[in-house]
This record gives sequence, structure tokens and C-alpha cells, in this order.
Amino acid sequence: MVAPGKGILAADESSGTITKRFEAIGIESTFDSRRDYRQALLTTPGLEEFISGVILYDETIRQSTADGKPFPELLRELGIMPGIKVDTGAMPLPFSPNEKITEGLDGLPKRVAEYVSLGAKFAKWRAVITIGDGIPTKYCIEANAAALARYASICQEGGLVPIVEPEVLMDWENDLDRCYEVTRQAHQAVFAALELHQVRLGEMVLKPNMAISGKKAPTQAGVDEVAEATVRLLRETVPVEVPGIAFLSGGQSAEVATEHLNAMNKLGPHPWQLSFSYGRALQDPALVAWKGEASNVEAAQAALYTRSKANSLATAGTYTSDFEQS
Repeated sequence: MVAPGKGILAADESSGTITKRFEAIGIESTFDSRRDYRQALLTTPGLEEFISGVILYDETIRQSTADGKPFPELLRELGIMPGIKVDTGAMPLPFSPNEKITEGLDGLPKRVAEYVSLGAKFAKWRAVITIGDGIPTKYCIEANAAALARYASICQEGGLVPIVEPEVLMDWENDLDRCYEVTRQAHQAVFAALELHQVRLGEMVLKPNMAISGKKAPTQAGVDEVAEATVRLLRETVPVEVPGIAFLSGGQSAEVATEHLNAMNKLGPHPWQLSFSYGRALQDPALVAWKGEASNVEAAQAALYTRSKANSLATAGTYTSDFEQS
């Protein structure tokens, strides 16, 4: 999962989320159209050069290619590990309605066993931490940390490698320093909870946000500033036993997410592999190219291959803007 030069493709959008993305560019969302799109992604020639794992959704892990090959089997034959999103979404946190708590622990051991039988090798659980007036609260951070740790322990006991994702959202008007501090608090709470739940740190992957300015901030931190702050944050909060850190893109554009990852790796060496687990930053160019048309599959695959290769270069700190121009 954290092999040098490789990252993870997040293709675990819920049916509701992918429907919104389809509708935004005029594509009807049906069982078949969602399958066709994901088949186009997963059959991209050469994808295995840069992608070590793909996070699937419950619907997707049960789907097959047009000729009947289950998606997990297709990925395994390519040397790519199938993964699965196991949380059931973020809901309002009781007594703090402006904050979220991720649910899905009920029945999780049984679902983990089923996903293992379907071919999954790893899992993902996303916690949502919102920055705003008076939030996040300690209550929210610690409640989500406890859920992440319980999820991770269930996965390890059941045979799945857990991706632990405490995401501090970048939607508000906060500056980089505020994001840094909230993310620091989140990481400290998460690793304290992981220790309490006896999670083996050497057998998990952290999927964090970068230390970055909020989307509505009047001044946006530059690439080098984001890279320096994020690496400093990781060194302060992430134990060296964790083998890999696969960043989420969090709504960044495809190119900016790559630039940030590249700048961080230029600051190395690091005690962990710094890689990517992007969703939209890998998929958006492919989705726009596809447009729901079979005739556009090759164009969509070329777009995904290009973004995957760009981020592979970024894991070594060798990506340049010349790559985009070429």
C-alpha cells in the first residue's frame, strides 16, 4: 500500500455523492452508468505502475466488468489491492449539531468478515472535523478519535489493514496556522486512542489532510509554506512506526494537490512514505473526459494515467510543471 512511487485511488464515493458529480456534467446516474465509469477507471492500461490500491464502495466491490469479472479479482490480477470504505457516513454529533460524528461501528465485525470474503485487503474510515466559530470542540475531536480507533482495531482483528482518516475540512475562512493547530489536536487524540485500543501502528496507513488555508481565507498559503507546515506537523504528531502517510486532496485542484505532495517530498527524507490517496484530484479530469460516453473511455483513462503518474513523480519530489505542459 505504501510502496515507493505508488499511491491509492479513492473510488469509494457513495451512490449519492457520485450521482451529484454525474449530474453536474449531465450524466444520468444508474447502476450501469456507475459500473461503466468505474470499469473505465479500473481498466486503465498501466494503472498498476502508479497505484497500489483502490478504495471501493459497497456497491462497487460487488460489481463486475461487462464480461463478468468481479472488480476485486480484476484488481488483484493487476497487482493492485482492493480496499473498502466501511463507515456509513458522518451524522450530526449529539449536543453539538454543527459538528459531525462518523457512524458504522454497529455490525462492523460481521461486515469486515464479508468484505474479506469478497477480496478486500484494506479498509477506510473517514472522520470529519469542521473548523468554524467555536469549533471543533474537544468533545468532537475525541469522539471521532475513539471511533477511528475502534474501527482500526476491528479491522486488524478481522484481517484488513485500516486506513485511518481524520480529515480537518478546508471549507472555512481560517488561515494555515488555525488548520495546523486543529490538525495537531486531532492527530494527538487519534494516536492516543489507537494506543488505548491496541492498534498495531506498523500495520495501518494514516490518511490526513495537509496543513492548508481554508477555501474562504482571504490569503492562501503558498506551496512551500504548506509543505513546510505539513511536514513539521507530521514530525510533531505521527509516530515513526506508521509506515505510510497517504494524503487526501480535500477539494484541492488536481495540479495543486500534486504540487503540495511534491514539495513535501523535496523536504525529505522522512521516516514515513509520503504518498497520496486522492479521489477528486485523480478522478475529476477523467470524469470530465468521459462524459458518460463509451467513445470517451480512452480519453478518460489517459487523464487518470496522467494524474497518477504526476503524483508518482511527486512521491519522489521529481514532479515539475513541465510535466503538465508535456
